[in-house]
Amino acid sequence: MPLRQPTYANHRDEKSGIFPLDRFDLPRRGPPEWRAMQDENDRYMGYAIREAQRAMESGEVPVGCVIVHEGELIAKAHNQREMLQDPTAHAEILAITAAAARLGSWRLENTRLYVTLEPCAMCAGAIILARIPEVYFGAYDPKAGCCGTLMNLLEDPRFNHQPAVFPGLRSEECGALLTTFFRNIREQQRNGGDGV
Repeated sequence: MPLRQPTYANHRDEKSGIFPLDRFDLPRRGPPEWRAMQDENDRYMGYAIREAQRAMESGEVPVGCVIVHEGELIAKAHNQREMLQDPTAHAEILAITAAAARLGSWRLENTRLYVTLEPCAMCAGAIILARIPEVYFGAYDPKAGCCGTLMNLLEDPRFNHQPAVFPGLRSEECGALLTTFFRNIREQQRNGGDGV
């Protein structure tokens, strides 16, 4: 059985116009290095999911992000827009800032970014400017996703840097956090409480 490469976010199903949820799945049969790569990516996305859970616990939209440099986790962050009252305090932006400080360089070469939700236009721009070579995301964002849903900034050849995009990694877990969070917000609003 030939191995299949992960496909990128801008490849929609021609008939339905939607993205399959299992785009990132690699076969579990095959060379050990493919299985090891999948296991490593699952593990790093697990750290991003933990960050998203931390965001939810503090009343933030549950998005988490980690950045790995040459096999070492160097930055982690979660959304903090409400806490900081800063519209730019997305998980990706905070993680990119921390990673640049850790490496002492704005060029985040030889890094991989893992985020639980498809990056928005602002975060996609920051990823391009930071020269991050690989981006792995969990759930698609139908309202603001700019890595294949509304547009695909990361693979636009007009930019001087195009990261490889690997969508759908642990998408069900990532999406479930968001669904639970917004369901709770709606219930609070129906019961007369404040929502985000």
